[in-house]
Amino acid sequence: MSGSHLIASFLEMMSAERGAAANTIEAYRRDLAHYAGFVAGQKLTLLTSTRDTVNAWLDDLKSEGLSASSSARRLSAIRQFHKFLCADGLRSDDPTRIVASPKSRRALPKILSVAEVDRLLSLAETEANTPASPQKQVAAQRLYVLLEMLYATGLRVSELVSLKRAAVMRDSAFITVTGKGNKDRVVPMNDRARDAVRAWIATLPPGPHLFPAKGADGYLTRQVFARDLKLLAGRAGISAARVAPHVLRHAFASHLLAGGADLRVVQMLLGHADISTTQIYTHVLDEKLRNLVESHHPLANG
Repeated sequence: MSGSHLIASFLEMMSAERGAAANTIEAYRRDLAHYAGFVAGQKLTLLTSTRDTVNAWLDDLKSEGLSASSSARRLSAIRQFHKFLCADGLRSDDPTRIVASPKSRRALPKILSVAEVDRLLSLAETEANTPASPQKQVAAQRLYVLLEMLYATGLRVSELVSLKRAAVMRDSAFITVTGKGNKDRVVPMNDRARDAVRAWIATLPPGPHLFPAKGADGYLTRQVFARDLKLLAGRAGISAARVAPHVLRHAFASHLLAGGADLRVVQMLLGHADISTTQIYTHVLDEKLRNLVESHHPLANG
């Protein structure tokens, strides 16, 4: 059976037995045609290609400038194709079985400078203390408290908006957070955040949530917080595209590390199960060290 017939049989199976969508089938067709062409160039067929052939094909994709994520998607199609050939008895081996999938380099998190965060907080505080209609006043006060807490604690936005009042300990210096996997952690708050929370709680009617709302969940949605934050950023002269709740979480971690905090401590505060997740923030330390060397090494400017 020719390569084109093998591919056609595979695509027919994907459509009939697995209900793959038309655009998925077309993507598989393109990926498999490219792979088949490469295999033919190696003087092999789809029934005789080897693991070295697959690795060479991946290297060829990389040399063409294809991203790791796109190469991994193409490899996924080739894996399914070879599994199909084995399942139908057309091949006794799968050359993709122990081929490593291309890894994307994890993008560095977007962060704001300390000065930009201070600008956001200062404007939020000013607006919270500026007389306005009751509805606008409450929204401004709520946004200020959210920002102070987020930058002081580094909570995930979902953790922050859903906080219960009972999570704030008696002196408001610590909060108890239930994070991923229903794991609890205790996170400290600085004086500014503590004062903001105390003043906010004093204005609230009875209820379980720290940021109550009329929605089904009973607390503020992440989307409303994100919208209000972007509008605040615009008023502060900061591009709204650079600002989102998770960006404040990134700023919290990066600024702590730049100030000398221990990576393990930051891991605990962020609620990361694996320290490798926290290590993405060490790019700020790399930058700090580079600037230090360039500024102080006697041959840096020579």
